[in-house]
Parts: sequence; structure tokens; C-alpha cells
Amino acid sequence: MSVRGVVKGFLYNLYSRRLRRQLQGATPPRHVGMIIDGNRRWAKLQERATVAEGHRAGAERMHEFLGWCDEAGVEVVTLYLLSTDNLSNRHDAELGDLVGIIADLAADLAEVPDWRIHHLGDESQLPADLASALGAAVESTAGNSGLHINLAVGYGGRHEITEAVRDIIREHEERGLGIDTLADDITLDNIADHLYTAGQPDLDLVIRTSGEQRISDFMLWQSAHSELYFVEALGPDLREIDVLRALRDYARRQRRYGA
Repeated sequence: MSVRGVVKGFLYNLYSRRLRRQLQGATPPRHVGMIIDGNRRWAKLQERATVAEGHRAGAERMHEFLGWCDEAGVEVVTLYLLSTDNLSNRHDAELGDLVGIIADLAADLAEVPDWRIHHLGDESQLPADLASALGAAVESTAGNSGLHINLAVGYGGRHEITEAVRDIIREHEERGLGIDTLADDITLDNIADHLYTAGQPDLDLVIRTSGEQRISDFMLWQSAHSELYFVEALGPDLREIDVLRALRDYARRQRRYGA
């Protein structure tokens, strides 16, 4: 390693330790959401890298990201890996690569001791092999009590809310109740109980990579009072210090549940 590399590594480690000290005594967010962005742009910046290599590099970095969150005391992390919009607007070849990469990621995460996997999304819209891989990861980790990881795959916030309301209407009909009492069932608590995240805390912090500043149909209900943090780094370039900065920023904010 060059002298420059040694110095850079020393300064990085020094800064990381400083950030950790600043977080001592701070209450971490219970639930963190990650909108992974910039994998394709990252691939274009690499010499002869394919888009698939960009997505795989992003997935590998998300594995590390989960470890950083676990170490920081976060209880639940949701990774936004594949949206309902992606299923219709990505080329078949890229979508095929993504299916394999996400399936591999789910299998790898399921091997981490005590991590628990949960799938958020419409399974009926997914290729059978991906749905099977997600199902296997969920089943094999169901008894774990450590970091709870939501894999948002085939997910859309508006679609989730729509399906929750439809489920409430179906249950109302199954109980033999009439339309005149349906409005009584459409409550905040009842809708929340019919979301994919039923029983989980709402999002405290949402992080998005690549410098883009938009929510992209991600957990619209659960992020109603979330703090947002945007990182300039592309997905595969995300560093631990980027995450520590996000957690420090969250700890310094005075959360307001309103305007």
C-alpha cells in the first residue's frame, strides 16, 4: 500500500472513531429504511463494468450496511431492492440479473446468525424462483430474534396501502356486515394492521444514496413522520462513515410529528 493509502486509511479510522464517540449515549433509530440508488451510474464509471456488476456491488454493500446498523443498535432495517415500477420499466435482461442478485442476497443474509428476514411486497408479481428464494430466507430465519431485515421486493407504497384497504373490505364482507358500517373499519390503526409491516415500528430514518432527493413510492404510510437523509455516494460506494454521519444527524434532530 502506498504512503498516501496508509495516511488515508489512518485518517478514515480516526474519523470513524470520532463519530462513534459522538454517538455514545444517543438513542439510535429503531427502524431505518434504505433506498438503494446509483448502481447503474456506478457501473458506468467503472472501466468495462456491466450494469449487473453494479447491482451486485450494491447488494454486497447492503450486506455491510446491515452489519453497521446492527452494530449501532438499530432493531429493524428495510432495504428497498425492487419496486413494482421496476418490474414494468426495466429491460428483461437487467431484470433477470436483478432477480438472481436479490435471490443470492436473501440467501446470504439468511446465513447470518440471528438475523431475521421478512419479505415486503406482492409475491404474485415476482418470478417464481425469486419468490421461492425469499420464502426460503423468511422460513429459515423465522425463529431468530436479532436484527429484523425487511426486503422490499416487488414493493410499492401506494400498492401496499391499496391492498390493505381491500383486505379490510374483504374481511368486512366475510363477517356479513353491510356497507353502512364499512366506514367504521377504515381507521388508521386498522389500515396499519393490514400493511406488510404490521406489528413493526414505523420508519424513524430513511437514507437514500446517490444524491437523489425523492421517496420513490417507498413506505408512504410508514414514513409519514420519518427523518430523511440523503447521501451523495452511489450505492456501491457507501461507507460506514456515511452511515455514522446519518445516525449522528438523526440524533441531533428535534423530531416534530407535524408541520
